[in-house]
Amino acid sequence: MWPPAPVWISTPAEAEALARELLGVPAVAVDTEADSLHHYPERLCLVQLADPGGRVFFLDTLALVDLEPLRRLFADPATVKVFHSGDNDVVFLKRRFGLAFAGLSDTMLAARFLGVRELGLERLLLKYLDVQPVRSQQKTDWARRPLTPTQEAYAAEDVRHLIPLRERVLADLRAIGREEWLDEECDALAALPVPDRPPEEDGYRRVRGAARLPPKGLAVLRSLHLQREAWARAEHRPPFKVLSPETLLALAERQPSEAAALVGVPGLSSRLVERYGEGLLLAVARGQAERIPEPPRVPRAVRPVVTAASRQRAEALRKWRAEAAEGSGLDPGVLLPQRLIDALALDPPTDPDGLRAVSGLRRWRVAAFGRPILAALHIP
Repeated sequence: MWPPAPVWISTPAEAEALARELLGVPAVAVDTEADSLHHYPERLCLVQLADPGGRVFFLDTLALVDLEPLRRLFADPATVKVFHSGDNDVVFLKRRFGLAFAGLSDTMLAARFLGVRELGLERLLLKYLDVQPVRSQQKTDWARRPLTPTQEAYAAEDVRHLIPLRERVLADLRAIGREEWLDEECDALAALPVPDRPPEEDGYRRVRGAARLPPKGLAVLRSLHLQREAWARAEHRPPFKVLSPETLLALAERQPSEAAALVGVPGLSSRLVERYGEGLLLAVARGQAERIPEPPRVPRAVRPVVTAASRQRAEALRKWRAEAAEGSGLDPGVLLPQRLIDALALDPPTDPDGLRAVSGLRRWRVAAFGRPILAALHIP
């Protein structure tokens, strides 16, 4: 029997009706699709929801101005919001719609705490629910309307089984006493801050090879980068699909002044010369006439002094981690990431309260592994 077709939600009235329908349900599965490979600036094109009965709803975020009717649902701790690898989804929904989250659960985090190594959704659905994967659509253009049946099937399957998958992995976590570990990590995911976007006008400095250019070449690269940005926005295409960073760097190095000099520039086909050639020459000329602005001054972080004792503590923690990972079935990076090893080795706490004060260490690590961590840090 074929699953029911997804229900499209494209108007505020439909969103209001859906919010009323989902009010009070115990769980809602959530996923998002964006179009960073095909359009610029990147847009959030689709939000998929599924209820405990497996019904799927597609929120058309190209048509909906906001998700205000569903704000209460996302913030209600009584309704579990089930994601799989939800970091990007949470950031997208916070940045675009200003949503807040409570009652979040992530099936990939749950699988990590079970010691599962293959964490992709398709692998987990096959392992736990014997659900066969549909054909991947990860490179698809989610801004197209209408979506093809294949696209719809892929987007629907990303949420249709998430709630029963959570129930299966959660039962296994409870059996080994790790449910609270998951709750703490999911609370941290729900509180994930939205990172600031780096200013595009400084993006030329991130082009590989920019650091080796002389000041004039850097000024030309900046001008070319700004021109590419303008074209990308006008054409609604990602900048790398307009001109590659390697082509920008080659132009900044050669600084052509006539059309003939554009021939042979890496990545610049005759078609691109015809389309952008005049604009590129003007951008080069503008760059030659400009002074490169001073880079933004970022206070230098004071590097901690890594002593021989710190290195010894770090090595002791890594040795303990390898043994504990084998015994617990956890990936070493989940058990104790390197950044935490570095922090603990540089400023070793002496008791559980000190451990709990270490940023990012989490209560579950202190409760389950606090004593051996302290012992490793204070080996005579």
